[in-house]
Amino acid sequence: MTQKMSAADPAVAEARQWGKLVAAFRTPQAGRSIFEIAVTVVPFIGIWVAAALSVANGYWAGLLLTIPAAAFLVRIFMLQHDCGHGSLFNRASLNNWTGRALGVLTFAPYDYWRRSHAIHHATAGNLDQRGIGDITTITVLEYQALPRLGRLRYRLYRHPLVMFGLGPAWLFLCQYRLPIGLMKAGSEPWISTIATNLAIVVVAGSLMWLLGPVVFLSVQLPILLMAATIGVWLFYVQHQFEETHWSEGEEWNFHRAAVHGSSFYDLPPVLRWLSGNIGVHHVHHLSSKIPFYRLPDVLEAIPELKQVGRITLRESLGCVKLVLWDSSRKRLVSFREAAAGAHS
Repeated sequence: MTQKMSAADPAVAEARQWGKLVAAFRTPQAGRSIFEIAVTVVPFIGIWVAAALSVANGYWAGLLLTIPAAAFLVRIFMLQHDCGHGSLFNRASLNNWTGRALGVLTFAPYDYWRRSHAIHHATAGNLDQRGIGDITTITVLEYQALPRLGRLRYRLYRHPLVMFGLGPAWLFLCQYRLPIGLMKAGSEPWISTIATNLAIVVVAGSLMWLLGPVVFLSVQLPILLMAATIGVWLFYVQHQFEETHWSEGEEWNFHRAAVHGSSFYDLPPVLRWLSGNIGVHHVHHLSSKIPFYRLPDVLEAIPELKQVGRITLRESLGCVKLVLWDSSRKRLVSFREAAAGAHS
């Protein structure tokens, strides 16, 4: 009964129709993909080397170069992200080995990340399947049912200093070193993680030998931590916005959750390029096989999608306070709003 009602829902029908239309954009172009890798990885390496040589020669102002280097590292991660979806090249092996190589630069083991991210795509917006590859989000009723210590723990987890400071550092420096949570996924995530860690040790050790540990860490850590914070912020805004969509049981529908549970983060052109168009996230969730460089083409072909889940850079800053899903109002709310609702 519920499934039939869901299928008859105009929002579901519309999302499914869009899903059919965007399928035409799923074919990657090998030449374009290679070009995108070149114009991302080569500048990153060049900026990294320039920053390191400046510091090695006593010009500590060269550390300012870590800022653009971090931006390019974010774009490298987006290339790795597309490899994980099999959308950068037609051949699975080419996607996988490219992704594994890029994972050494991003400190994100490719197969480990790919498995957890696939779970995120399959369960996004589903209240019954939370906890892997997503930002932990609980409902107002679940929060109110927690003991005082549980509420404090969740408040700390959702605090901006933890979410965008300690969290990204823990994720990329510690959590990604062992694929805990994917014990049942077979040996592939473990092999990928160990191989990536070994490759990182070899590269980092070689650069420390050439430049010295102080120079290497002075350049690498700021780049990695800034890029990690930007990456977590982008991922956060893609699903943690006021008019997002969550549902449970048979009410959950993949197409509706993809389109209405993911934002269209309408960024300025430069930021759009550096983030690999990942702001067009509702289209990405609707069809993850679309190469990142074809996502803008989808918006031009289907203008209606430009108005679905759209948030600007300024509007996105207000998303930080949205921490609880209010099932009665069908939107994310702040702790203050939840408390006010409980006393009204």
